[in-house]
Amino acid sequence: MTRTLLITGASSGYGKATAQHFLDRGWNVVATMRRPAPELFNAPAERLRVLPLDVTDPSSIDRALDQATAAFGSIDVLVNNAGIGLLSALEHTPDETVREVFETNTFGVINACRAAIPRLRRQPGKGTIINVTSSVGIAPMPLVAVYTASKTAIEGFSESLAYEMAYVGIPVKIVQPGFAPSTRFAANGADRMQGLTPAPYDAYAQAYFARMQDYPTAYASERDIAEAVYRAATEPGGQLRYPAGADAELLTELRVGKPEGEYLSRVREMFAPKRSR
Repeated sequence: MTRTLLITGASSGYGKATAQHFLDRGWNVVATMRRPAPELFNAPAERLRVLPLDVTDPSSIDRALDQATAAFGSIDVLVNNAGIGLLSALEHTPDETVREVFETNTFGVINACRAAIPRLRRQPGKGTIINVTSSVGIAPMPLVAVYTASKTAIEGFSESLAYEMAYVGIPVKIVQPGFAPSTRFAANGADRMQGLTPAPYDAYAQAYFARMQDYPTAYASERDIAEAVYRAATEPGGQLRYPAGADAELLTELRVGKPEGEYLSRVREMFAPKRSR
């Protein structure tokens, strides 16, 4: 039987690439987004549904899950990919912006998992949950403290959830994308980030951006993330985390098994501008 994927945040970037990757491999795909646009995908109509879903609205999640099940009979893999970016100095980040990021990146994932679990649990073949976090879950970077907090919360949430879901036969996986400049991460959050790195952080931000132009490895690509999600969905075994992209793999290598002082010194050397005197 053809397997079915439901993915959130599929209108652009990682989500769109991942949905198309699964379609190209013969899966049924339920691509969800706040404003549905079926023309984004190349696939036979009988294997694709593009549905409205807002992860901050539990009733919207329930409707999409019901429609997906009605269309394809079951959901074999749920990918929680929807997220929003934020680059800011914490001192200048308004409370409403912090809450906006957490509503989507953290509570949105929790909402979708909580809605999907009883449905997956009742299915004969169960299903798999894949939560897309970020390489900041491996190695937090400057000027993304709020974004990092929202994503590392899901790292811990997913690891804990994996234990209880194993008891009912539902694997939980984490995909950790590196930075992919080809996505609309910055463009989609431009209004949200406007004016959030003023003095005295502006010089620091510019120095940091300059360093990012001389990245120590290749950036991630949308294909890297799509392939990592596909591996997480199809590989047997108990692997929990899937770093996606050369940069995420480098950060994992730098962190795992290294003394903390050595790791922090190396990351500061690569990414964190020194304070001007």
